[in-house]
Amino acid sequence: MKIRNVVGTLVLAIMTCSLSAQVVSKDSINLLKDQKEALELSKKLNDRKLELAKLENELQSKTDEAAKSAEAAQKSADANREAADKLGNDPQDKRAARRASKSAGSANKDAKRARRAADQLDRLTKDIEELKRDISKDEEKLSSLPAGTGR
Repeated sequence: MKIRNVVGTLVLAIMTCSLSAQVVSKDSINLLKDQKEALELSKKLNDRKLELAKLENELQSKTDEAAKSAEAAQKSADANREAADKLGNDPQDKRAARRASKSAGSANKDAKRARRAADQLDRLTKDIEELKRDISKDEEKLSSLPAGTGR
């Protein structure tokens, strides 16, 4: 009977110690929440910086593509103008009419490609600027968080 009382008292003492050991102060909880928020913000910031690097790497190729397509459109427009002038000299010439028609179609397609390339370049530039703004906002937010590390 005495052993049972001693064991019961020992179990009761262990349970109360474990229950009282689980109490965490509000400051610790707030510190952990701040650390969690800082980690999430750092992860988001890192992801945005990676995305920015990827977009900036694409920028040169898009710029080259836009310049190349603009040059091709200009050449097609010049060829179209030349074919139209030849047709203007002899409006009854079937061959000149066919060449002018094909040249006009080609110039139209090249101009459309040039517009698309320029639009893609504009969109890319806009995305890069927006991402830079978001990164600066996140860095500002991260620097304003409390700097407690809990170590």
